Amino acid sequence: MNLAVLILNWNRAEDSIHCVHAVQEWLQPGDAIWVIDNHSRPEDRAQLQQALSVAVNFIFSDANLGFAGGNNLGLQAALAAGHDAILLLNNDATVNKTAVSQLRTLLQQNPKLGMVGPEMWDGNQMLSAGGGDIGLQINTHLQQPLAAGEVREVAYVPGTCIFVRTAVLQQIGLLDEAYFFSGEVADLCTRARQAGYQSAILGGTRAYHQIERSAGQRHQLHIYYVLRNRFLYVQKFHPNQRRRLYFRWSFVGGRIWLEALLRRNWPRARAAALAVWDGWHGRFGGQNARVTRGKIK
Repeated sequence: MNLAVLILNWNRAEDSIHCVHAVQEWLQPGDAIWVIDNHSRPEDRAQLQQALSVAVNFIFSDANLGFAGGNNLGLQAALAAGHDAILLLNNDATVNKTAVSQLRTLLQQNPKLGMVGPEMWDGNQMLSAGGGDIGLQINTHLQQPLAAGEVREVAYVPGTCIFVRTAVLQQIGLLDEAYFFSGEVADLCTRARQAGYQSAILGGTRAYHQIERSAGQRHQLHIYYVLRNRFLYVQKFHPNQRRRLYFRWSFVGGRIWLEALLRRNWPRARAAALAVWDGWHGRFGGQNARVTRGKIK
């Protein structure tokens, strides 16, 4: 089962270069690495090309397409190249050779598995062992320990490190770009489940994600997309509960807005208010410039 590894870069060349070097340690014949640059600064792109010119396949986007749109460029390339499976890997995440081998084997031997992934850790702290329904739950990260070799079916595998069977993508399509960032992988796993495929976490395998490296860059945007995209997911997968869940997520947004105001965190308050407004009015896709008043595009 040959593998295409997709690494999305957005103004984080050093992280992407480090990630590529780590992946090269376990790459097998027939595997390939694709680095998709999501319209980074010219100097960031130049750094990537200089360091990785002979190691990877490059895709340079003319616009910031978000996590969904940027990775879709890589998914399209990997599908065209005929890869059997695809690994989406954050550039601030690492996964070792043993875990990759076990996850690849699990996917290969279980045709009903569409997506698999490892447990997610940050140092000695478990971040998640899969996720629950993002339309119904606020904190969807499952943190119950898994035994080594245990396969647990989950609602979604975190997009930080997820192995995807390409046959599934050929059947259900790629990531929904209306999410832009956050929720698109949960959406993909839900569509896969509707098509008869399972998503699972394999106990005993780990990926490590240094979440603090990207926290500052995405603080304001993160709360906006995570909250707003709940409305999109509900619209698509819980239409019969739409009104009730819209009010629930509005209440959550209102609480975040009030807490931010009390702390004089005006950017966070603005992000929460816009998330609820846009969710109700169906304004999806990338809204970076609008949310940050042009500071981030």
